[in-house]
Amino acid sequence: MKKLIMLSVVGVLFVTQGWVAVADAKSLGTSDTGPGCGFGKIWWAADPHAKTKGIQILMATSNGLFGSQSFGISSGTLGCTDDGKWWAEQKTIMFAELNFETLTQEIAQGHGEYLGSLATLMGIPAERQSAFFALTQERYESLVEIGAISPAALVNALNKAIATHPAFEKVAMNH
Repeated sequence: MKKLIMLSVVGVLFVTQGWVAVADAKSLGTSDTGPGCGFGKIWWAADPHAKTKGIQILMATSNGLFGSQSFGISSGTLGCTDDGKWWAEQKTIMFAELNFETLTQEIAQGHGEYLGSLATLMGIPAERQSAFFALTQERYESLVEIGAISPAALVNALNKAIATHPAFEKVAMNH
């Protein structure tokens, strides 16, 4: 009976804290406090000590107890968002995997339809694609060591090359 009373009290505290936080959630926005998203983040975000370990542990525990983080991530609710960067990179890697042989040939040539598609997937604007082609051709040997690089490693190496090349400074910041 004591356990039931204790669980009821804890439940009431969770719900009460949650409604206060939900009421303030719009004014708080999606601040970067606590472990991710879910009911735990929503319920405890309004706490004045939201950035302390104790409250962050309560956030994570609440998410775990209710499974709300998984639901929020998959549904895009409960403060969980998808900025698209992860999916964009996965699409780029999949494209590289499906077209790896042709891509490596076009990188060596410094032009091609598949290389243009890869540039588009990587967020390279059309007006900078010729510079991208030149960059890939210039770095062909380091990008495509025969048999030693995977499509994912190629995409990673291209992202690093873009990030360090002055012509792609704004692209790298957005990618």
